[in-house]
Amino acid sequence: MIPVPVAVVGPSGAGKDTLMAMACASDAGIRAARRVITRPSQAGGEDFEGVTEAEFARRQAAGEFLLHWRAHGLAYGIPAAAMAGEGVLLFNASRTALPEAARLLPGLRVLLVTAPPEVLAVRLAGRGREGAEDRALRLARADYPLPEGIAARTVMNDATPEAGLARFMAALQP
Repeated sequence: MIPVPVAVVGPSGAGKDTLMAMACASDAGIRAARRVITRPSQAGGEDFEGVTEAEFARRQAAGEFLLHWRAHGLAYGIPAAAMAGEGVLLFNASRTALPEAARLLPGLRVLLVTAPPEVLAVRLAGRGREGAEDRALRLARADYPLPEGIAARTVMNDATPEAGLARFMAALQP
């Protein structure tokens, strides 16, 4: 049996990683792909594998990534090995990577996690990972549209984590 792939997309600060982790903890049939990012692992936030640009390029050339893209000056990759296993497979992706994801993953489902701009701004400042200029750039992309032909279920994550999880889990239902 192949996994049910679910791309989780949305603006920085929307709480995608928090909701994904909570969903995995609440249901043994849900798991998440661990992204590879050209950012130091100690940068905090999501559970990811931090690598150098050279290591990312080597792994990309070796075909180790199912998907890869660049955003915010970083390279991101979803390991192909994440497709092994069953159940729902969540992966945090860029909206720009969705056409390729849809091409590679028949049956792909997309959840768009979002929040009002003022909530995003507070969350971005609170995580302390980016400077003011980078936060402003991320906020400017918050309403970046989904690519043409890509449908998504929207999860408004503007309240407590528990309320966000309830909305997320409801959106995961077929």
